[in-house]
Amino acid sequence: MAETLVLASASQSRRTLMENAGLAFAAVAAAIDERAVERSIEHRSLGPAELAVELALQKALEVSDRFPGALVVGCDQTMSLGQEVFHKPSDRVEARTNLQALRGKTHRLNSGVVLVRDGAEIWRHVSIADLTMRDFSEDFLDDYLERCGEAVMRSVGCYQLEGIGIQLFTTILGDYFTILGLPLLPLLERLRALGEIDV
Repeated sequence: MAETLVLASASQSRRTLMENAGLAFAAVAAAIDERAVERSIEHRSLGPAELAVELALQKALEVSDRFPGALVVGCDQTMSLGQEVFHKPSDRVEARTNLQALRGKTHRLNSGVVLVRDGAEIWRHVSIADLTMRDFSEDFLDDYLERCGEAVMRSVGCYQLEGIGIQLFTTILGDYFTILGLPLLPLLERLRALGEIDV
């Protein structure tokens, strides 16, 4: 049994998922610049799913350096339309542009999770969800952005499915945990296989 399980994330939703699953852990934000990591690995031409796992790994490795002996859970998520990777919008204008690009199309959420101990990767996994946005009107988009306010810039896709964002979609294929950015079922299975939690 590991002395400590550490989640390398400042995400409240990820912490809540792990707490609700009954896991005992510490949560520590990774001190990395995700865009700088992306630039440093551009030459590797990673696909969006591979990029999510690589970002998760870099977070876990950074936190692992600070917690010797701990089993560190790193996770990250990319949102992609084909091979194009989107980032959180910097303002409402960019949020509108992103939503217009996604409208009427199916985009993908790629949620990567890794386990690291003492700087060594033990396991990696990526789960995928496909989300199809409906072909909503410009009037709907105006109203949506107005109702969301600043919250529209808190997520890469400019939506929270647990709120009004659900009205953007016609079809969602993938589990809830993948959409929230932590493939919890595969993680729990691996923690059981490693003897970190009860079978």
